[in-house]
Amino acid sequence: MAHNDTTHEQLILCITLPLSTAIILSNLLIILGIASNRQLHNTPNYFFLSLLVASLCTGVTLPFIPRMGLSRNLDFSTCLLVHIFPNFLFLSFLFNLVMVHYERYLCIVNPLHYSQFWVHRCFPLVLLAVWAPPLLYASLPAFGWNNQGTALNGTVGEEGCSYRLVFPNAFIYLEVYGLLLPAILSIVGMTARVLWIARAQVRDLCKLHRSVERAQAADSEHRLNLRYAKCVAAVSLTFVTCWVPYIVYLHVSVVLLHRDGSRGSSTTHIILSCTGIGSMAIIPVILGLANRQYTDPARKLIQKIRGGWRKTQASEDIAL
Repeated sequence: MAHNDTTHEQLILCITLPLSTAIILSNLLIILGIASNRQLHNTPNYFFLSLLVASLCTGVTLPFIPRMGLSRNLDFSTCLLVHIFPNFLFLSFLFNLVMVHYERYLCIVNPLHYSQFWVHRCFPLVLLAVWAPPLLYASLPAFGWNNQGTALNGTVGEEGCSYRLVFPNAFIYLEVYGLLLPAILSIVGMTARVLWIARAQVRDLCKLHRSVERAQAADSEHRLNLRYAKCVAAVSLTFVTCWVPYIVYLHVSVVLLHRDGSRGSSTTHIILSCTGIGSMAIIPVILGLANRQYTDPARKLIQKIRGGWRKTQASEDIAL
């Protein structure tokens, strides 16, 4: 068992360290881009900034989340901490992701009254809503909802410190089917609604082009339909790449939870957990890199470095 746990820990590090490094650096890049541009200092970007901070924290804790299934020799207080804290950060990340999608959904569905919605008028309350409930729910095992009955004199039992000791089955079922899956379905529903509205607007624009510029209507319709098709393809690719691995991981975890004889984590389950959680944590990076305003500072810095390097090369050539 100890040899298997060591092998699994090495596997977790090999998978999660590159993902964690990429997530941390990418989020830092986008955060600096928003902070350095005063035109981006508004409520929608503050929501996105909160999501980036949550994504950054998820990237930091990413190597520790798959290790929850491994058995470790820790006292019960430390065991609670190493399970509750990553779970809190991950739940807050998901809550922030839902709020960012909801804020953008309101902007598209009702743009005329966009600034009057409660998410703008009560910004501190919204931030509290996306950080406090995850902390409260994740802390429930520390308030007694745990499997401490297997613990002995302040130390864990023979099974060791793992998620089975900290999280009861009811807690896991409630988190999966009461928090995680509804949040994912709400994001999918809002995205589908936005695409449907965009499709209706494309049709209206095509009708307008046909009524005003009949000679160039075909080209305009082709460009509009092509842009919409690219948008649908990008959203579909993001869903398949980022959401599907995590949904598969959730269902596999629930299936393994039903098996009383399964102890610890299998290699397949570890790979699914690392790739599933890592792929979902990349979503804010994809949203941020798709906005040129967020990446302008980095782009300008790269251009300056290239310009300086070319000038250096040119001066060396002239000297030669």
